[in-house]
Amino acid sequence: MPAERIVCLSAESAEILALLGQASRVAGLTAFAPRLAALEGKPRISGFSTAKLDRILALDPDLVIGYSDVQADLAAALIRAGCNVLVTTQRTLSGIFETIGLLGGIVDARPGASSLNARLEQEISRVRQQAARLPVRPRVWFEEWMDPLISGVGWVDELIEIAGGEPLFPELRGRWRAQDRVVDPAEAARRNPQLILASWCGRRVRVRQIASRPGWDFTEAVRSGRIVEIRSHHILQPGPSAILEGLPRLHAAIADAARHISEGGVG
Repeated sequence: MPAERIVCLSAESAEILALLGQASRVAGLTAFAPRLAALEGKPRISGFSTAKLDRILALDPDLVIGYSDVQADLAAALIRAGCNVLVTTQRTLSGIFETIGLLGGIVDARPGASSLNARLEQEISRVRQQAARLPVRPRVWFEEWMDPLISGVGWVDELIEIAGGEPLFPELRGRWRAQDRVVDPAEAARRNPQLILASWCGRRVRVRQIASRPGWDFTEAVRSGRIVEIRSHHILQPGPSAILEGLPRLHAAIADAARHISEGGVG
């Protein structure tokens, strides 16, 4: 029997259930869940890495959905308290599609999951076709965190390529833990990004802080003023929003940079 009282500790699980027309099954959710009409009024009972066990248990969930090893301790505590717990670990586009299929099966909404995945595939195809017409493919530094510098997670690099860019550290794509994607600021500058995209995990990006790093004033991106913030809820949650909201924003920034580069412009 499908779960009826689901607590979503990950933003993307709440988003997926809402887009599948299954928001009525959501008993509670993370504060970082998208502000969708279908989720309005649902109690927001956790952060991402923080939550109070008693607030979750008070909702009497028959399933709790979390994300990644960051929530491992919380998941263990919930299991000891007798909860059914599902923790997903998708870090690639294929993983996002698989997670949608998995959640669709759990709530008996497989046709809806297939339709949602088809919609996401269509958006990827649309942007890929637009990107194919760009005059150049800019070198893109995606900054997930500022101190230490952390390069973008797997699905972000994939989306940058689809949007028409070339990730600055493609060799780090398969490293799932953030601490394994830490880069030397001097090496990032040496690779000379032509566009900097920054998304600081919920914090507002400080453009001047990026531009004033030692040696970064010589990069094409800084010299031309091509530093763009992509809000975290659009790109760093591994669910539909990364494709429906994040991908068009990536492409807009990359296409603008490509046009200026092809015209020989710096600044």
